[in-house]
Amino acid sequence: MQVYEVLYIIRTDLDDEAIAAEVDKYGEIVNTNGGSDLSIDKWGKRRLAYEINDYREGYYVLMTFNGEARTAQEVERIMKISDAILRFLTTKKE
Repeated sequence: MQVYEVLYIIRTDLDDEAIAAEVDKYGEIVNTNGGSDLSIDKWGKRRLAYEINDYREGYYVLMTFNGEARTAQEVERIMKISDAILRFLTTKKE
């Protein structure tokens, strides 16, 4: 099992409940696909370095978990089709 970090940015025009639901959704995806030792660090609302789809701010979340490649691929697959996610980056830690 590898350690993965996923940093993702959620749109800020969503209300607090919708943002919390998005964070919980991705944590549940990790758990259902064989991930363990899930850690979610909510960085909060921050200004973007450049405008993305007319958004100047985003809600940053860092998620760290142990899992296999298929776990990270499933998280990425669902983030790609989600309208709430502006950007995401997955890295494998050594």
